[in-house]
Amino acid sequence: MTTTSEIQTPLPQPEAPTRGPALRTLRTLGILAQLTLAVCLFSGVPVPDAVVLGGKLLLPALLAAEAYVWLRLRRLGLSRRQAFARLVPERVARYVAHEARILASLVRWVVRRPHGVGEADGVFPHARDQAAMMYGLTFVCVAETVALSFLLARWPVVHAVLLVVDVYTVLFVLGMHAAAVTRPHVLAGGVLRVRQAAHVDIRVPVDLIAAVRRETRFTHEKKDGELNLPIGSQTSLTLELTEPVDAPKLLGAPRLVRVIRLHADDPKSLYDAVAQARTASAPAPQDAD
Repeated sequence: MTTTSEIQTPLPQPEAPTRGPALRTLRTLGILAQLTLAVCLFSGVPVPDAVVLGGKLLLPALLAAEAYVWLRLRRLGLSRRQAFARLVPERVARYVAHEARILASLVRWVVRRPHGVGEADGVFPHARDQAAMMYGLTFVCVAETVALSFLLARWPVVHAVLLVVDVYTVLFVLGMHAAAVTRPHVLAGGVLRVRQAAHVDIRVPVDLIAAVRRETRFTHEKKDGELNLPIGSQTSLTLELTEPVDAPKLLGAPRLVRVIRLHADDPKSLYDAVAQARTASAPAPQDAD
């Protein structure tokens, strides 16, 4: 992430057409066909076997065509990351990466392996005050899943679709809390890493922190240049910066902020650590001649 008001432009990449008209048409037809089949099956409309077979064959054909374009980009010298960026829109890639971090956080939570805490000078958890709310929400989602299973038992297709949605919702809610538990705030190497769940991860050099204050807030107004990261509807520390840092939104839109409000389970420890790091990074006064 950038730490100045300048938004860096991507490096030039080899010019190559990502998809031709035929592949774009195949992709559009594939998506529309899958959506149409899903709607028909969901509503109970009878679909000829030949149409179902065609829909099944269209998906692997589309995947094969995408794999061909991937190989073309790789032969032109693009890295895996660059080729992926050419094939998948940035917003889609960021959303998929966010969902992957949510699911990975569940695994980290189970095996007790926090993310990004290696060689840290200080680790500051911040998920404690939302635990009760997240567990309660999870219970509600589980109860809804069980109730719908009984109510929709006579409609197997509808039941199967909603069961997948409900189970994923339960995992998502638990994953949001797991991400908050396994991704604490971290102070390391003169940089404060401010995080929230799996969608906020900002690196703030301590020498950019003009002031740090302990103040508990339960209401937060949205203002330009300010970022509020409440946990359990509260923040307990405020950072004021000498220059803006980039805190991208979920889908990648840039957001420059000079004030960050965050929460920690032990705000005093975080305050003391940041204050000490600021003092250590401050230039030593020079003796007068």
